[in-house]
Amino acid sequence: MLFGAHVSSAGGIDNSPQRAADLGCEVFQTFTRSPQGGPAPKLTKEIVSKFKSEMKKYRLKEHYIHTPYYVNFASKNNKIRFDTINIVREELERGSLLGSKYVMTHLGSAKDAGQKNGLEMTIDGLIKVLNGYTGSTQLLIEIAAGSGEIMGDTFEELAAIIEGVNKKNGKQNDLNICFDTQHAFASGYDIRTPETIKATLNQFNNIVGIERLKLSHCNDSKVDIGKHVDRHTNLGEGKLGKQAFKFLVKESKLKNVNLVLETPRDEKGTEIKSEIQLLKKFRAK
Repeated sequence: MLFGAHVSSAGGIDNSPQRAADLGCEVFQTFTRSPQGGPAPKLTKEIVSKFKSEMKKYRLKEHYIHTPYYVNFASKNNKIRFDTINIVREELERGSLLGSKYVMTHLGSAKDAGQKNGLEMTIDGLIKVLNGYTGSTQLLIEIAAGSGEIMGDTFEELAAIIEGVNKKNGKQNDLNICFDTQHAFASGYDIRTPETIKATLNQFNNIVGIERLKLSHCNDSKVDIGKHVDRHTNLGEGKLGKQAFKFLVKESKLKNVNLVLETPRDEKGTEIKSEIQLLKKFRAK
């Protein structure tokens, strides 16, 4: 298990490895474009070469990409839905250029389409994203916190999406999961003790398959279990508590699942540095 954080790619993604290393990261996550909108900056040969060189220089093991916040596979608005498909595919292609391990994406909300139609549109959109894709970067679905008609907030829905995509594509390994600790907790999955972690992972294994859990966002929760609100906070300052992350680090089923912090931080990254140090301390014990 390796630890990292989401870091800024301001000024060029080739600047992000040093930022990650300065925080004590072993792996890290970035946006390759603005999460709020606009065209993606071009990845020139020079930028890609420098990025890979900086990865080696700072001995960073893996890099992950998060898609923009505005994507929505389940929108009835054709422009939003088709833009989502194009953007997620572009991020996979960009990740392949950079040598990124994973692209992770939220699925969106079916508030204007209804859950049943939203599920069908999400499956169809993901199939379009993956159709003809031959790159090396893999696509992960991130479990949602469950507010409104959000897509992918239960293990059952995640499994239905994966099964729907694989059935129509005739493949079995197109999609995997990013497990966000805060989102899962807010959606009703308890991970506060060794016993509840094992029970939740067993449930995940029975419904989705533990082999599909590839990465985890590591966030404490401002809201209590089952409140269905996406509100991250620093480790030990929320309803999960510091010990929950010690138990997660020690859980044998997660030994090959890396943890990426998306917690609040100041400009100097003081909180992130201390949180990464805390996780490393848990791992060393």
